[in-house]
Amino acid sequence: MNNDFICPKCEGYLVVGGSVILSISMQSGLRGLILLSPELGNYAKVSSPHVKIENGEMLDYYCPICHAKLAASDVHPRLVRLIMIDDKSKRHEIFFSGIVGEHCTYKISETVYEKFGESSATYDQYFKTRRI
Repeated sequence: MNNDFICPKCEGYLVVGGSVILSISMQSGLRGLILLSPELGNYAKVSSPHVKIENGEMLDYYCPICHAKLAASDVHPRLVRLIMIDDKSKRHEIFFSGIVGEHCTYKISETVYEKFGESSATYDQYFKTRRI
């Protein structure tokens, strides 16, 4: 799977070394980088050992290039938005929960609506009619 991810604001490429790299801010004010899997539905993450991420914590995600906040506030304040370019060069909006441990991801385009993760029913109502 050769998915690429870009920032919805600056369209900078976010995948390096097989991971999606984002910056985060925790409720405590601590900030750092997080590496996420580009595979939809894979919730593996890597961060600095100094950045202790606890299940249930809401993280704010930012583009490490332009520093734009990636919250999808127009859909739901707990969701994060990225753009995915698939191996056929098709663009999809990707939304995922900013709450650690809430495993839900949504892939949306003109003709596609897919959801991933055991918590995907949580925000399903916001996406059933959304298309880019």
